[in-house]
Amino acid sequence: MNVFDRSIRIIPVLCLAAISGVAQSNPSPSSPVTAKAHVLILGTFHMANPGRDVLNMQVDDMLAPRRQVEIEQFVAALAEFRPTKIAVEVESTNQEFTQRYQNYLAGKYSLKADEVDQIGLRMAKRLGHKQLYPINIMADFPFEAMQAFVQKHHREQVLNDDFATTQKELDVWLKILKKGTVGQTLVAINRDEEVRDGQAVYMDFARFAGDGEYPGPDLLAAWYGRNARIFGNLRNVIDSPNDRVLVIYGSGHEFWLQQNVLQSRDLVLERVSDYVH
Repeated sequence: MNVFDRSIRIIPVLCLAAISGVAQSNPSPSSPVTAKAHVLILGTFHMANPGRDVLNMQVDDMLAPRRQVEIEQFVAALAEFRPTKIAVEVESTNQEFTQRYQNYLAGKYSLKADEVDQIGLRMAKRLGHKQLYPINIMADFPFEAMQAFVQKHHREQVLNDDFATTQKELDVWLKILKKGTVGQTLVAINRDEEVRDGQAVYMDFARFAGDGEYPGPDLLAAWYGRNARIFGNLRNVIDSPNDRVLVIYGSGHEFWLQQNVLQSRDLVLERVSDYVH
């Protein structure tokens, strides 16, 4: 018995079925278009210099009159996105945060220098929002284990070179901020090429593996895991295809948050550059 003859007879049937399936899946011109929630990820520098990252960008006082004008101008431009909800890098279990916003609305709280206050609370008040949505979650970042591997295998120079490259990128942002405005800096940070470069330093960590040890890839996995959980919290904020959610987060998170939105069948990713130039 010739198995190829049987295959040849089956193929036309399969092709017809596939063609029929495609025809059925293509909506007719009169079919309604499924609405999708829109998400805009704003990657930011840390405006209050908390110094919590491995590499940090030291900025001037965001409460200075000049910076306050620039931030207000940026918020006014970004408000054209018309967000219905604003999600921020605050622990999702933080009960004080809700009260902070209510106090701000009541004139009992002065904005601090950090980006959550300066952009998040300011934007929410401008748009008449009743609340913001804290979606952050902390997780283990096993950097020390990778450092130990690097030292054990005498690869300190490789890691130092990686960090030097990233520091140069931060220095470019700092130069833009010093010579320009907060808005110009945020636009630069959120360009597609900058988001990819921001992820590159994490991808470099994958090189630190060998002899059955994987501290670099493990660090990558932990970083993605944290961002996946943050995205899970974001998904819980979105409960309508009519939602338009502004997410304000440290720029290091932007790549994975954007990718998670892009790979979601019911979400549309918008860009900062669509609203601020």
